[in-house]
Amino acid sequence: MDWDKLRIFHMVAKAGSFTHAGATLNLSQSAVSRHISSFEEDLGITLFHRHARGLILTEQGELLFNTTSEIFAKMVMIEGQLSDARDSADGPLTLTMAEFLASSWLSELLPTFTKSNPEIELSLLLDDRIFNLGMREADAAIRLHKPEQSDLIQRSLGKMSLSICASKSYLKTNGTPKSLKELKDHSLIAYPDQTLVPFKNPNWLLEKAGIDTDKHEKLIKINSISTIYGAVKGGSGIATLPTFMAKKCQDIEIILPDVKTESIEMYFVYPEERRHSKRISVFRDFIISQLEKSPLDITH
Repeated sequence: MDWDKLRIFHMVAKAGSFTHAGATLNLSQSAVSRHISSFEEDLGITLFHRHARGLILTEQGELLFNTTSEIFAKMVMIEGQLSDARDSADGPLTLTMAEFLASSWLSELLPTFTKSNPEIELSLLLDDRIFNLGMREADAAIRLHKPEQSDLIQRSLGKMSLSICASKSYLKTNGTPKSLKELKDHSLIAYPDQTLVPFKNPNWLLEKAGIDTDKHEKLIKINSISTIYGAVKGGSGIATLPTFMAKKCQDIEIILPDVKTESIEMYFVYPEERRHSKRISVFRDFIISQLEKSPLDITH
């Protein structure tokens, strides 16, 4: 089986079109199409159904794509292990984490890290979705929940505290609630239902206050902690925020201090097969040292 044609097939199956695959492979659309047609002739089967809106894998194509996905994933993993075997931190390191944590905390630490470790080529993937570390979608992650995968090494970073917050300007205009029951009379900011969330149950306050997100008239739904922070700061209403974010803004006030709030578990995680990676260990130790100096209102 022609390895080059197999590689092109894999890229076409991932991209769903000859054009998009060609852009990745630096080949023309017609060249990619010719490679696939030639590959189908060699195998004596049809791999794709051609449609005006793109390509759909046939049953045989789906079977081959599943196999090539395993092959390329193993190659990427082996490449990482070979790189880790060198006693050096030189090279790329891809980290994934929630966007709000990077923009409100890690971004301020990056100059210190890059100055101390210029040999590490750091990439950040900021998203609420969980990247598959075993498939090398990223090298390591800071996750806001305890990982369930047994093949991941996990280092607890502590628990990040949450607080109930509003801006001083909002409270001056609308009054300060003295109990959870009084929240029903206020504008509230919540996470939309059925969306990816950065941590477990971001709407815990509304549940505790007995507020129905579908019926509360004064409710704004935002699927971004950074934007919720901006909305609170701007006076849009009351929300829960990580305590360290609330304390950064002089106009934001923490309210209902007697209410028992929830906290977020933080973990630094990476695959078991990457345990010898010098780059991962350098970044992990850096994060731990920074949290020891400035604990982000984290409780251990």
